[in-house]
Amino acid sequence: MRTKTRLTLGVGLLFLMIILLSVVGLGYIQLLKTDTARILQDNYQTLEYAQNMIVALDEIPQNAQAYPSFLANLAKQRANITEPGEAAATDRLTSHVQELGQRPTDEALHARIRLDISGIVKLNLGAIQHKSDRAEKTAQSALFWIALTGILCFSIAFFLLVRLPGQIANPISQLTASIQQIAEKNYAQHLSFEGTSEFSELATSFNRMARKLEEYDNSNLSSVLFEKKRIETLVNELSDPVIGLDENQKILFVNHEAVKVLGQKIENLLGFSAPEIAAHNDLLRTLLSAAESAPTEPAHKLQPVSIYVDQKECYFYKEQIDIDIIPTGESTKKHIGQVIILKNITPFKELDFAKTNFMATVSHELKTPIAAIKLSLQLLENDQTGQLSLAQQQLIAGIKEDSARLLKITSELLNISQVETGNIQLSVQQSKPLQIADYALSAVRMQAAQQKVDISLQAQEDLPDIKADTEKTAWVLINFLTNAIRYSPEQGKVLIRIYEEEGAVCFRVQDEGRGIDHRYRDKIFDKYFQAPGNHKSGTGQGLAISKEFIEAQGGSIGVESELGMGSTFFFKLPVYFRGGKGQ
Repeated sequence: MRTKTRLTLGVGLLFLMIILLSVVGLGYIQLLKTDTARILQDNYQTLEYAQNMIVALDEIPQNAQAYPSFLANLAKQRANITEPGEAAATDRLTSHVQELGQRPTDEALHARIRLDISGIVKLNLGAIQHKSDRAEKTAQSALFWIALTGILCFSIAFFLLVRLPGQIANPISQLTASIQQIAEKNYAQHLSFEGTSEFSELATSFNRMARKLEEYDNSNLSSVLFEKKRIETLVNELSDPVIGLDENQKILFVNHEAVKVLGQKIENLLGFSAPEIAAHNDLLRTLLSAAESAPTEPAHKLQPVSIYVDQKECYFYKEQIDIDIIPTGESTKKHIGQVIILKNITPFKELDFAKTNFMATVSHELKTPIAAIKLSLQLLENDQTGQLSLAQQQLIAGIKEDSARLLKITSELLNISQVETGNIQLSVQQSKPLQIADYALSAVRMQAAQQKVDISLQAQEDLPDIKADTEKTAWVLINFLTNAIRYSPEQGKVLIRIYEEEGAVCFRVQDEGRGIDHRYRDKIFDKYFQAPGNHKSGTGQGLAISKEFIEAQGGSIGVESELGMGSTFFFKLPVYFRGGKGQ
């Protein structure tokens, strides 16, 4: 039977029983009402008339008005004859009453009238008793049938309450549990619902689906194993070490290169907890601690890891990839593990060392001939050497400009090579921020005047001294100002702000240039980088050198910029002295 039919029949039967109970109750209540009304109308009124006639009969000898009252009650009695024998008794009473009109003081006649009235009263009292007994039987019958109907309704309702919800809810619960088993790949799970309801059809369809899934799973097992083998082979063939961890940091896979750098046997790695192995493996401990401290550090900011492999120092960048998936049928991501990849940058590191040494050598060697060229230009410009034509003066000006630019490039290359090799000497000492700012302003004032750029300084009062190399810090500030002037429009403004912030002094240089695209802000301090679309001359080394200078002094450097909104370059250096106590 269909579930809908069951519900309809159950609720409909309960509805019919409620109607039956109502009909039975109302029917018997109506019968009781009828019996009670008959007693009141048929018999009680007759007794009242009889009582009135007896009272009038007693008053007739003394009161002439009592006789009409007697006749009026007698007339009412004749109109209310309802019981067998009551009509004959009333006729006898009527004939005697007629005689009473002729002999109102006859005592014997009074006695006969009283006897007639008593007969009528006795008839009605007997009728009242009979009708009361019948009403009592009706009440008992009503109580029985109402109780029987109520018990029947309660039984049917209790039966529906016990059976109907279970017949609907139990198959749903079994179906839910079976679906969960299927989700856990237990395809042997089957349902069995008896009957011809929708649930039996659902069980048949569910069992067919489970068999199809089991067949599909078995048919794809070999292909899954083949793909697993393919992936393992691919990972092992990678030239970079690769380590796979699950969500509990248990090692799932390692390739041959990872086994080599870790110095462990593969059977001692697979299936074991990475933190437990890291307790006696320095490299793995370093990788895990780095993953916890900076899991989202950009690749270009990561410090390389130095590892000795095959009696050779190699350099690797560590890249961590968190694996998050959305399980089938769910809507939220679930973390299932991570992959650690060590990218071998040893060849690039060796090339970088060679490049740094080459730049240091070349820049050092070029400074001497460039200085000689500048000296020769100064001699040519001296009037004692001889007068120069206008064309010769223009050629000398061009050579002078090119030699100055070449000297600047050579100096920047020498500075950055010294920073990279660690040979640069910093004279970190107590320095005054305003002196650094004044020195930088005096160095760029002429360039600002030529470009028609206005430079203003806003400095906090009572600035503390800072811990810095005055010359290198001034060079950084000059570099910021030079760039700001170069990229500002004519009649533009450049603002220098100096203030104390969280135990450091912040230098900010704000310009009104075109700004920097957000795609290039993270790379602006990289060596040789220049934003696309920038037509200004430069080597791309100044900001890289500035970054190295500031970070070597324990400070930080950064930029805030949006296209069309200008740029603000800033750096912070720690406070050296405050309140008479060194920090």
